[in-house]
Amino acid sequence: MGLRTLITDAWSWLNYKPIMASTHGGRPHRVLAPELQATWLPDEAVRRLAAYKVLAAYDSNQAGELAALAGNEQAAERREFGDPSTFVDTTLAHLLGTSQQIIVPGAEHARDDDATPEAVAAAEAQQRLRDWAEAELLPLRIQATERKAVLLGDGLYLLAWDPAIGRVRLKSHDPGFYFPVFEDDADPGDYPNRVHLAWEIPEDPKRNLKARVRRITYELGSISPATRSYIDQEGRATRRPVQDDSGNYALEVGDRFIPETGQVERVYPWASDKPSRTTCYLTDAEWFLDDLRHGQTLDDLPLDKARFRTRSDDEVLHRLDLRIDFIPLIHIGNTVSDGEHFGQSSLAKVMQALDELAETDTDSARASATTGAPIIGLAGARAEVDRATGRPRPLAVEPGTVFQLADGGRMDVLDTSRQLAELRARVEEIRDRAAVNARLPAVSLGTVDPSDVPSGYALQLSLGPLDSLVDSMRLARAHKYALLFKMVQRMHQAGHAPEWPTGPHFPARLVFGPHTPADRTSVLDDVVKGVTAGVLSLETGIRMLQEAGYPIPEVKEEVQRILTRMGNGERGGSGGRLPTASK
Repeated sequence: MGLRTLITDAWSWLNYKPIMASTHGGRPHRVLAPELQATWLPDEAVRRLAAYKVLAAYDSNQAGELAALAGNEQAAERREFGDPSTFVDTTLAHLLGTSQQIIVPGAEHARDDDATPEAVAAAEAQQRLRDWAEAELLPLRIQATERKAVLLGDGLYLLAWDPAIGRVRLKSHDPGFYFPVFEDDADPGDYPNRVHLAWEIPEDPKRNLKARVRRITYELGSISPATRSYIDQEGRATRRPVQDDSGNYALEVGDRFIPETGQVERVYPWASDKPSRTTCYLTDAEWFLDDLRHGQTLDDLPLDKARFRTRSDDEVLHRLDLRIDFIPLIHIGNTVSDGEHFGQSSLAKVMQALDELAETDTDSARASATTGAPIIGLAGARAEVDRATGRPRPLAVEPGTVFQLADGGRMDVLDTSRQLAELRARVEEIRDRAAVNARLPAVSLGTVDPSDVPSGYALQLSLGPLDSLVDSMRLARAHKYALLFKMVQRMHQAGHAPEWPTGPHFPARLVFGPHTPADRTSVLDDVVKGVTAGVLSLETGIRMLQEAGYPIPEVKEEVQRILTRMGNGERGGSGGRLPTASK
């Protein structure tokens, strides 16, 4: 009978849109993206990519255009004033805070008089990570990736060792290219053993290039004998095993064959006492769409039709052994996982409110047109006749216009100012409702006059939902950034970077700055009183000032400066004396 079915998944909050679930089987409308109908695309990824397309349209004020392409002709006149983008940017700003800093626990004690070798090593690792972050423009990468995560629900980092410059490169990828492969009984929260990055390259008639699919695959597997790049008889690049003088397969330097198990073991620089049998293989290839048959999905594309790409050092990327035992991809989910691998957009709960807001803005624009240029009805006026056509000319109402009316004539003006005021009030009502559901208080959106806030305590209470939102989003990312810095250290070790010693990695985390402005004057007053009275240590007081936004890079260094000045007899402006900080 063609009845619609109820679809409940990570993107079912978009089911109210006909272009998302009105077609047979719940597949999205073709207008969302032609590639959604591609045969190589996994079925489980179709709705996710369609949701990304819809969210991107809202972010760029193209939701009306998207609806018009799907058949809603009236949507072409839809007014969109950037409210979704404002919500995303505000959420992103509060998530990232005023700063982002790499912290290695224990590094703060490296300058103590009795500093341990572990503290000194932690400080050196922290400095290496910070130098790498500066070279790789980490704050910009974070901004790009996290905005995708807030808007689309997912972000993606890619790490790659660059032998030319001798460091790990960090890239931000579109999550629409991300296709993890999970086993049937695998937990969605687990790290997959195989991941594809794939996209379709359109046909280019000018360069005589056919439409093709590019797929980059990272896969964990058992360590194999050594391979080298090779050009076959057809001129295609590939890899083949290396044989020694005896005709046996050769191993890479440092690998060891275990006859009892028939497997190859390798000792990685970060675990010298624990041999591993696992490595990560990289494959980067392209397929012409004409070479693909119906039913060949992304995970089983025919390798005999593949055209493998080469790296800058002429290594063919066909099961290239990266000599690491992990997949160098970091998936950032916007929300805490509740059984789903992918995250949820920050706009998910307010999409219908954003639609209602756009429709009300459209009605308000129409009403303002009739208010600024009202409809006027004249009775008893003589219209000027066009001599060429013999028809009355339209009356033009301009400042200083005088109409001569006959006896009993009158002029009526249609007043729509009341309707316009109601529509404007409706816009504010919907915007406030959307802000509440998105957990973005009006004060965080900048729509509240500071003089209207009765007290600081009331302001703090109004920011409660925002605090819980930021805490939840940062919790979902904490272990992902710890994993990112772990991979960075290990890839530098695997690449034999000179300043990165072998051994276990140092746990590092990304600390976000405060997401709400602090009353710096009040904090400074509390610190001075607390330290002077002896109820706060000097270190704690300086850390409070640091969190309030004062430009203090390191607590220990600031303590030493204060103690040095005190030892030289210098005093503050008030002449007060600070207690000696504990060593």
